Amino acid sequence: MTTPTRNRRAEILDAAAALFAERGFHGVSIEEIGAAVGVSGPALYRHFRGKEALLTEILLDISGRLSSAGASAAALDPSQALDVLVRGHIEFALGHPELIRVHERELHNVPEADQRAIRRLQRLYVEEWVGVVRDLHPGCAVARVRAAVHAVFGLLNSTPRSVGELGRDEMAAVLEVMARTSLRAAVSDR
Repeated sequence: MTTPTRNRRAEILDAAAALFAERGFHGVSIEEIGAAVGVSGPALYRHFRGKEALLTEILLDISGRLSSAGASAAALDPSQALDVLVRGHIEFALGHPELIRVHERELHNVPEADQRAIRRLQRLYVEEWVGVVRDLHPGCAVARVRAAVHAVFGLLNSTPRSVGELGRDEMAAVLEVMARTSLRAAVSDR
């Protein structure tokens, strides 16, 4: 069962992510974040040290969740694992385009030690994908697989700019076909 404090923290994180995505880290005040969840700005200090701590937790949280999901998927049969990885990343990208925007634009506003922790989690996530794709295409060089995985992430993470005209299900189908086709073309045994 989720505690009321956890619900409030999650609500604050969601509101901050939406505001950071819309107006940038420096374009949002702690008071505006508080107002978005119906409390005063100073009340947020009961949950977070400040705006920088909010940004840090947003990025650490999503990087940790993706990394954990990747590790769980990698325990499956490689074909099933790739299904879970592709569909899971598409679900993330379509469900949370604001987090992609915040990461792209605001990572540099996170303290350096936390940036390293975020990047480490992201590398772990990439390496889960690399391991699965290598299991499916053992003849492909690891550097080529890693480059292909990064390119697929670029494709999937383009959703903040590409979503709109298609419904969510149709966009998910387009992204899945494109991701699988791109990976297959890039890593097919030569």
